[in-house]
Amino acid sequence: MKQVLMLILLTIVSLIGCSSNTDEATNSAVLRIKEEKAEEKSLDQMKSALLSNGMLIPLGEIPIPDDNPMDKEVVELGQMLFFDSRLSGNNERSCATCHDPEKGYGDGRATFETVDGGEGARNSPTIINSGYYTTNFWDGRAESLEEQALGPIENPDEMDQPLNELVNELKAIKRYEELFAAAFPDGITEQNIAKALAAFQRLIVVKDTPYDQFLNGDSNALTDSELRGMNLFAGKAFCSTCHQGENLSDNNFYNIGITTEDVGRFAVTGEEGDIGRIRTPSLYGISHTAPYMRDGSLETLEAVIDYYNRGGDGHPNTSFFIKQFMSPLGLTYEEKADLLAFLNVLGGEPPIYSKPELP
Repeated sequence: MKQVLMLILLTIVSLIGCSSNTDEATNSAVLRIKEEKAEEKSLDQMKSALLSNGMLIPLGEIPIPDDNPMDKEVVELGQMLFFDSRLSGNNERSCATCHDPEKGYGDGRATFETVDGGEGARNSPTIINSGYYTTNFWDGRAESLEEQALGPIENPDEMDQPLNELVNELKAIKRYEELFAAAFPDGITEQNIAKALAAFQRLIVVKDTPYDQFLNGDSNALTDSELRGMNLFAGKAFCSTCHQGENLSDNNFYNIGITTEDVGRFAVTGEEGDIGRIRTPSLYGISHTAPYMRDGSLETLEAVIDYYNRGGDGHPNTSFFIKQFMSPLGLTYEEKADLLAFLNVLGGEPPIYSKPELP
């Protein structure tokens, strides 16, 4: 009799244990479903908020000046000039030397190499989407892409070629005379060299990235991680404070805290408040354009995120907003990974132009 009672007791205990395990499994599954639903709802709310954010705008068509339309003859001439080393004083450097299509239209160096083999003052900025800026160069000293195009040619550290001598050299090349005559009524002039180069550079555009597709209505263009990164970009990380608008640049100038002797915008304006300030660069093509910053001091996007996460390096003229709200940001490991995923989306696929047959 005792054995029978013991067997019944063991059976009851076993059944209770199975029931408990079943309940735990059920509860765990229910909890997991609830969490997934909550995350799904959170992502939907995130999408809605981002789509209504007026600072985030898909990239439109590049602005074309009335006096420099994108005529086929002009653009093709500009491509030849861009790759022609005869634009430099020593006939060894072309625009593509510092703006290599295979290196994100930069040169992959921290700072450019001068004509005599030394270290240049700044990083060679990519020319991807440069036609969208209201000013060009890190310090904004050129007010148009046409003005920018001539600057490096004349610069004694870059191409070291007086423009009047360049005009004479090109006029001595019969085929260039014919090409300029077909593109411009007045043939080879300094202004027309600038126009041709600027027209070609306006072809170098990264657009229609998944970021743009999302803003244009494709709700599935971004992964969950990229979407969270975009939300950080527009929120906790404060990126869109400066990187906003259709080219992700507000075209303004800031001192982002880099410890450097580079006076930045001050060299143009003479205003003490502009010491160390540089123009906000676009982020389109960014995954192709390392190293980063005007001094090329940050080799990876991870390093860029870490830099802003700690609030910069404490330059005495650091812009107010960075000192007040980005010191530090307090991003977690997971948040930094999401932000990186979003930044990589902006890299897109830059068009690759190659050296054409030259006159």
